[in-house]
Amino acid sequence: MNDSSWGAPPQAGYWGPHEPAGPGPVPGAAPAGPAYGAGDAQQTRPMPIVPDAPAHDGGHQDDDDRGAARLSGPLFRDQPQPPAPGQQPHGPAPQNPEPMSDAPQPAPAPQKKSAGRDLGAAIGVGVGLGAVIVAALFIVKAVFVGVIAVAVVVGLWELTRRLRERKEIRVPLVPLAVGGAAMVVAGYARGPEGAWTAMALTALAVLVWRMTEPPEGYLKDVTAGVFAAFYVPFLATFVAMMLTADDGPRRVLTFLLLTVVSDTGAYAVGWRFGSHKLAPRISPGKTREGLIGAVAFAMATGALCMQFLIDGGTWWQGLLLGLAVAASATLGDLGESMIKRDLGIKDMGTLLPGHGGIMDRLDSLLPTAPVVWLLLVLFVGSG
Repeated sequence: MNDSSWGAPPQAGYWGPHEPAGPGPVPGAAPAGPAYGAGDAQQTRPMPIVPDAPAHDGGHQDDDDRGAARLSGPLFRDQPQPPAPGQQPHGPAPQNPEPMSDAPQPAPAPQKKSAGRDLGAAIGVGVGLGAVIVAALFIVKAVFVGVIAVAVVVGLWELTRRLRERKEIRVPLVPLAVGGAAMVVAGYARGPEGAWTAMALTALAVLVWRMTEPPEGYLKDVTAGVFAAFYVPFLATFVAMMLTADDGPRRVLTFLLLTVVSDTGAYAVGWRFGSHKLAPRISPGKTREGLIGAVAFAMATGALCMQFLIDGGTWWQGLLLGLAVAASATLGDLGESMIKRDLGIKDMGTLLPGHGGIMDRLDSLLPTAPVVWLLLVLFVGSG
């Protein structure tokens, strides 16, 4: 609360409405003046200025004098005073207060836990996105590569916009968007070599593009640009590389299922049983119980996916895969929370109702993509 909410300070020697009422009449003080109601406020004369009384060392005479001054006349215009003996009260009669009941009052109802978002909108948007992704994944692989590229470009736009708004970091979006889309296509067409080559060329394009502007802030701008190129399009390229295998659509589906189930298990268990904070300085909503739920759900789902979806996979490999996904998804979520806390924002965007922006949905997926790609290559080959 700011100081202005307490009102202006009283003038010297004037004990006006800013002073609290005294405890009662003081012996030897002048008798109280006639009381009046709110209707006599227009006829009230200003209170004469009373000189300040000299200070006394450690005594209470000042308080007594102030009490006497306060009681010498009506001060609070909107507060009716009791009538003097033999006088009729002015203004409307006070209403009778309701009698106090000695019966115990009911305890307030406990507040229900809230998810903090519009769950209806979040579920609807999630189901719609899932349907589009699955349809593109199993109909034509090239269409799904296009979906990845579009998500990358939108994510880069959200990230660079927030950096400019909150930190005044001018990351060049054009070379990032073009290089990011090219990175995804190169990873799908040429594998890891194509992805690394496109990453290097994108970083170089960022350095050159930024030279067209004044040199102030050049280092922080290009550093943020190289970080954005690695964080969004390069990590997303591993999803495109999963798709190149013979069972590529099922590998990508396994990756998506494990990440979503890990997040869902963490939310469900943490919301119901969470009491021990996991990283309160980064994300106060995450709990250790939620992490246990993420690990359990992801390991169970991983065992089923490796046994029934991946060619040559076994259930115990799925347990390891689920454990790795729960760890990487949690770290990815914490990493994005760290970025948003540094920027002082809650969401990266508002494109998806109930979810935030595209980057708010990619936070767990991006760091999980290289983990799943690597483990699948180790377990069953690049196929």
